[in-house]
Amino acid sequence: MSSLVHPTAARLTYRALLGRRRAAILFALPVLLLVIAIAVRALTGADDTTANTVLGSFALATMVPLIGVIAGTGAIGPEIDDGSVVYLLAKPVRRSTVIVTKLLVAIGVSVVFSAVPVLIAGFVLNGNSQQLAVAYALAAAVASVAYSALFLFLGTVTRHAVVIGLVYALVWEAVFGSLVPGARTLSVQQWALALAQKAGAEGAVTSDVGLAPAVVLLVVVTGAATWYAARRLKSLTLAGEE
Repeated sequence: MSSLVHPTAARLTYRALLGRRRAAILFALPVLLLVIAIAVRALTGADDTTANTVLGSFALATMVPLIGVIAGTGAIGPEIDDGSVVYLLAKPVRRSTVIVTKLLVAIGVSVVFSAVPVLIAGFVLNGNSQQLAVAYALAAAVASVAYSALFLFLGTVTRHAVVIGLVYALVWEAVFGSLVPGARTLSVQQWALALAQKAGAEGAVTSDVGLAPAVVLLVVVTGAATWYAARRLKSLTLAGEE
């Protein structure tokens, strides 16, 4: 495992993701979720339907992909934009190692700022009745892996990765992925919900995608995005050397 992680790349990535601007947004989203959870619990009491709505419609459909955008694109996009990635790539390290390192950091940050607050919010909303807190926290963690890989890849191919990522997160996942039946099968949110459905009480959480297809799609998308990101990084290096 150590051969897959480059300490310098990890340190630089953590520093970039937890800088003032990004850290402020990363902290603001979970805090907003917890404030909503506390307010809803105070106003309505413990209610499974309300908890499902808050955790599904806001946390998983909006907050988790937004955090994925920040962590995934922020792990490498700024370094490519300002050219500082050249100094890292000048070191005798495989490009795939750089990508895997940055992906692991992005996943770690995403999980901490999404799955953990979702778990806490679930307990606040209904005390984990029907295993909703655990189910949605699992879905948030799984979705964080896929989002981190997707947006990391996006950060290697375009300077507008954040804008495209925000459009995807707010339009496709939050709107189409939640409301349009045909689009749900191509939604990371729905794939993650398939695992949440298995973890929660019967009927507590539902997904339009079966468990087996969801797992396959999550693995394929995460693996493909990581592989293409490594290839893209390698091509950028070669282009810079020509």
